[in-house]
Amino acid sequence: MGVPPTPLRQWGSTGRGIALEDPKGIRERARLRKPQRTTLHSWPFAQLGAFIAYKAKKAGVPVVYVDPAYTSQECSQCHHIERGNRPSQARFACRSCGFVDHADRNSSHNIAHRGWMAWVCGVQSAAPELTIIA
Repeated sequence: MGVPPTPLRQWGSTGRGIALEDPKGIRERARLRKPQRTTLHSWPFAQLGAFIAYKAKKAGVPVVYVDPAYTSQECSQCHHIERGNRPSQARFACRSCGFVDHADRNSSHNIAHRGWMAWVCGVQSAAPELTIIA
């Protein structure tokens, strides 16, 4: 038996928000083999972002879009950026401080950090205003 879902009204009171990679240009940035391109191009990235923003707004959770540039090459501990920090697709190993992690986890920490910094600097939430239809 799983953990019951947290009611939406409680999520907004956590003092946290959602940081997302800005989806603009994601199809151009992704480098995939030919069979995978069809799958990528069938994903509605903008629609996914809109759904997340809508649900977040409903729950009172702010949404911030951040620039994804170099998040996969940046160390989430010392913020050193180097192409060599990614010895493989799945592995991250910082050449400056020696920090090692799964590449996706490291990138997600960088996106979260950029989202936090943007929020602290006064960026407004990207969640759309809600319209109630009766």
